[in-house]
Amino acid sequence: MSEHGAESGGVSPAVTWGLLAAFAVHDLEELATMPTWAAAQVDRLRESYPKVPERVWSAMSVTPGHAATAIGLMGLVVGAASADGARTGGRSPFFQTVLAGFGLHAVSHVAQSSALRRYTPGVVTAPLVVAPFSLWAWRELRRGGVLREVDTRSVVSGAMMFPLGILGVHAAAFRVRRLARRTAPGRPDAPRRAGRSRPKRTGA
Repeated sequence: MSEHGAESGGVSPAVTWGLLAAFAVHDLEELATMPTWAAAQVDRLRESYPKVPERVWSAMSVTPGHAATAIGLMGLVVGAASADGARTGGRSPFFQTVLAGFGLHAVSHVAQSSALRRYTPGVVTAPLVVAPFSLWAWRELRRGGVLREVDTRSVVSGAMMFPLGILGVHAAAFRVRRLARRTAPGRPDAPRRAGRSRPKRTGA
């Protein structure tokens, strides 16, 4: 068998599992910088729009826990795509869709940073890791002959769902954060623990 899996018409595990590895490197940058960066943006907006209720700014805050939850949820999706890609030798439409979306994600990072004219989380590893890996992996898929088994236009169209996936995991992380706040011990609206006795009433 050749380096590129020519006998099976597939690609090496470096292509499929490399997607998860590249995602991990990229999102470690986001995890390290997102909470501080988001707090600075909220402060700027708070100064520009002082009449907006404080609860709005609180809802927009990104804690380290929120960032870790959102990145972890997206990691599950990317990990599943990598596993399916490895199982099929790169033929999986799911894997190819996520790979295409991951590559396009690099463009959005650079565009966002250029528009704001400042650093944004993930903009360093986007051109240094995400884009080079995605281009290399896509070239390996083509060399392995597996792209012919999938309608490339459908893959690119499906990849446009990647930003919606990012919004989805952030929305899920916000729900987890809200649920954790409601059930935290000591909160007035926290549910009573089973077996906890109520205080006895004292007679007059």
